[in-house]
Order: sequence, then structure tokens, then C-alpha cells
Amino acid sequence: MSDRQRIDKWLFFARVVKSRSLAAKLVSAGGVRVNKDKVDQPSYGVKQGDVLTIALDRRILVYKVLDVGKRRGPAEEARTLYEDMSPPPVPKGEVSKLDLLPQRDAGSGRPTKRERRQVDRLMNGADDNSDD
Repeated sequence: MSDRQRIDKWLFFARVVKSRSLAAKLVSAGGVRVNKDKVDQPSYGVKQGDVLTIALDRRILVYKVLDVGKRRGPAEEARTLYEDMSPPPVPKGEVSKLDLLPQRDAGSGRPTKRERRQVDRLMNGADDNSDD
């Protein structure tokens, strides 16, 4: 067997994603880095020793490739394909960087029609107050 394997196949065999097409979409969207270089081709070949940084939902996975896969087997077999070097998850009760992002107040979405008219009057300097 070759010493390189398509990255979408490897992600599927290592059980990072549920299907190979999802793996291809993840790679094409720029969610995977190999040795700190962004990869956008699902056909990119990974080899033993490569370090993959994978951005999934709200977690970052860092895997070192130990072997290329032959099939999508059980989870125990999939764990032999990589060494998990991911940072530990934030314990419950502690604040993560994602929680520090600014939050929008509930109900402060788009202005109502009446509020838009009031803003328009303010900006245009018109004195028509018939809608109030």
C-alpha cells in the first residue's frame, strides 16, 4: 500500500466525520490544516507523521497521523490511526474564548417600520409627525 492517503479518506477512516462526502466538504471549506498549512483539496495526500488541525463546530482537534487506514473499522481500530494532541476541553463552569464574544440583546434585531420612519425623519430633517 502507498505511504500516502487522500485526506478525505483518512478523515473518514479515522472516524472524524460520518461520511467521506462530509470529509471532502470539511477540507474544501478550509477546516483542515496539515502541518500548519491550509489544505483545500480533498485529494491532498497525508502521510505518517503529518499533524492535522481540524476545526469542527466548537472544538479544535489536533491529530498526528500514525498510519494510513485500510477501511472504516470500529472505533478501536480508528484510534490506532492517530495520536490525539488536542488541547484539553474547558471544564464546565469556566469561561472559554467563545463565551467572551459580544452577545446581542434579545429583541434588538431589525427596527420596526415605525422606528425606521422615525430614523428617516431624523436623518432627512422632515417635520411630518403624523405616524406617531
